[in-house]
Amino acid sequence: MARQHHYDTVVTWTGNRGTGTSGYRDYHRDHEVAADGPVTIAGSSDPAFRGDRTRWNPEQLLVASLSQCHLLWYLHLCAESGVVVTGYVDRAVGAMTEDADGGRFTEVLLRPEVTVAEPAMVEPATGLHADAHRACFIANSVNFPVRHEPTVVVAATPEV
Repeated sequence: MARQHHYDTVVTWTGNRGTGTSGYRDYHRDHEVAADGPVTIAGSSDPAFRGDRTRWNPEQLLVASLSQCHLLWYLHLCAESGVVVTGYVDRAVGAMTEDADGGRFTEVLLRPEVTVAEPAMVEPATGLHADAHRACFIANSVNFPVRHEPTVVVAATPEV
């Protein structure tokens, strides 16, 4: 039986300079993204679209969501498989193309750098990325490729 989950958010525009959207350059793209529980995220549009570079934009949040989903599934699968991960950093990048019809993501590349506890864990740790990719709810929901190029290293052993 399929289970359904719901995710409620509130996005509030905070960029009215006093004249609303009277002209394209007359309003800020600033907004807040909120949900019950976590801290509010200060959002805007990409600076290419007159946004504030000090605030998160939707494109960054999409790439981050894909990266987070992969991370969480990966850690789960590693724990189940006896692979001890001691460090994980993903410097993910998304590519979006604009054309006359609008814009769309054409690809996201996840580049996780994983540290494992022992040399024997490198091979299974590398292989589990494919399983995490297949399990990721977010990656399964987008209409563009999500690729991953992981690196796995062994944690340094303290000298005695």
